[in-house]
Amino acid sequence: MREGKIISFLQVLGKPLVAFVTNLGYFTRFLCKSVYNCFMPPFYIKLFGRQFINIGFYSLPVVGLTTLFAGMVIAIQTYSGISKYGAESAVALVVLISVTRELAPVLSALMVAGRIGAAMAAEIGTMRVTEQIDALVTLSANPFRYLIAPRVWAALLVMPLLVLFGDVIGIFGGYLVSIYKLDFNPANYINNTMNNLQTLDVMTGVIKAAVFGFIIAIMGCYHGYRSKGGAQGVGEATTNAVVSSSILILIFNYLITEIIFSR
Repeated sequence: MREGKIISFLQVLGKPLVAFVTNLGYFTRFLCKSVYNCFMPPFYIKLFGRQFINIGFYSLPVVGLTTLFAGMVIAIQTYSGISKYGAESAVALVVLISVTRELAPVLSALMVAGRIGAAMAAEIGTMRVTEQIDALVTLSANPFRYLIAPRVWAALLVMPLLVLFGDVIGIFGGYLVSIYKLDFNPANYINNTMNNLQTLDVMTGVIKAAVFGFIIAIMGCYHGYRSKGGAQGVGEATTNAVVSSSILILIFNYLITEIIFSR
């Protein structure tokens, strides 16, 4: 009787573990094949260009609005916190560091993950459940080179550009609040910003952006490629792509920050 309970307990405990290890193996294989095929010809330049425009150009409004209001909020919060100590001049520094190191790359990546990661999963998932991917294989077209590689390269290269754009807009948002609401001197604010601008801060955001872009593309393509079960499966793949991308973005944000700024 006791042995039966132990076996039942181990079965309940073991099924999720087996499922996790199985999915991890599928993902590792998918990741390796995707990276390998990113460097193998043929290269579909038109598909890459289409994804580059879709990910980059059409994401500019959401990235711009997100970083603009993030910079404005940081300026107000910083001023309210340090004004009692007479350190108003530090507002420009805090806005600069916060936007370039953290807010622009992280918020931009989360917005792009919600927009592009879901779209990739839905598009590829629909192709999977309607057997279009099988048709590509029948026509001797490698689906990893035709579907995955252009999306990975586009996301990897365009995310740093989006983050640089977000840096400018976020800092500008802090400038607007500081000048027109907090009555700072425009020349002093600009001088403080330029004097404290460091290449390391900007490059940190760019490095994070490239990693985040890779994560978004890989997770979106993986969940779409593995989807099954018709429309319901595509919906689950879309949700899983956004959730997994967001979690990995936050995890790798910490890891990259720890590597660069740990002493």
